[in-house]
Amino acid sequence: MTSKMHRYPKLSQHRSSRLRLGSLLVGTMLSSATLANDITLNYAFFAPAQTFPGMQMQFWADELEKRTDGKVTVNTFPGGTLLTASNMLDGVLNGVADIGLTTTSYEPARFPLLNLMGDFSGIDVNAEVASQVAYQLVQEFPQEQFGLEEFKVITVFTSEPGYLQTRSQVNTLEDLSGMEIRVPGESDTMLTLGAVPVGMSQAETGEALQAGIVQGVASSRETLMDLQYARYLNYIVDYPLTNVVMLVVMSRQRWESLPEDVQQVIDELGAEASQYAGHYLDSHVQESIAWAQENHGVEVVTLSEAEQGRWAERLEPLNEQHIEQISARGLPAAELYERMLELIRQYQQ
Repeated sequence: MTSKMHRYPKLSQHRSSRLRLGSLLVGTMLSSATLANDITLNYAFFAPAQTFPGMQMQFWADELEKRTDGKVTVNTFPGGTLLTASNMLDGVLNGVADIGLTTTSYEPARFPLLNLMGDFSGIDVNAEVASQVAYQLVQEFPQEQFGLEEFKVITVFTSEPGYLQTRSQVNTLEDLSGMEIRVPGESDTMLTLGAVPVGMSQAETGEALQAGIVQGVASSRETLMDLQYARYLNYIVDYPLTNVVMLVVMSRQRWESLPEDVQQVIDELGAEASQYAGHYLDSHVQESIAWAQENHGVEVVTLSEAEQGRWAERLEPLNEQHIEQISARGLPAAELYERMLELIRQYQQ
């Protein structure tokens, strides 16, 4: 039986080498094209992942990866592992992180109009509504009025109104007088009520409570469980104070480097992430209070009607003062306040 002849001519060594080289070049080009389409974003936050801003961070990261079919990968760095509260925004501008999540009250001079949204007391609003209102206001007003011209805003959301959570029981203004209370930044609210505000980040607060440096906090109440503050605090005063505004940004330069389809998905996620953060917090706060009561015996203090009137009498003039102070800087504080109230009514309906 004779062997079969080759149906195809054998390649010369020279031609074979050229084809192998061509295949290598094509493979390299395809690999480069794939890499060019893959985007990695580093997202930094200063507090632990289990906090409600950390939950929003992970929701946003997961949704962006899913909606871009894996084209974008988001690496999250909570707990100050990449940037801390003190260098978050400058770190984003300098390219240390692509995205940064911060609390605007940590830098009051940088964001006077943004902070104004959270500085009003006596407004009955939950975190979901407050977050949606804050996000829409940032979309409606010029970015330079907010001090955001160097940034692309990814989303904005807020805490629930802050509540006093203290080691010793507070039933009156006299009980609060002179008590050192942790706040996220400056706080004329605490000063007006007679307390001593101590500005510090959440990352520092646990140790400060444990060491007795502060005797309480003024913040939303999920931290009783999420950050274990219930180990050091025994009472919640059931009187709503001010909100904290949370801001997520990229640098303008990094934003403009992204493909249009990715930019579109990020823009679509802005309002959703804001509402998600507020909705999650409102539900989680109730869980946290129940946990703190059951596991640490934390008590809720309801002020008498007369005492509530005393607190309101001190705090109500602050709203007008805040508007006057920010207006004096040439910023549209009164217009923002009126639009904010209008949006609150709209979202509450």
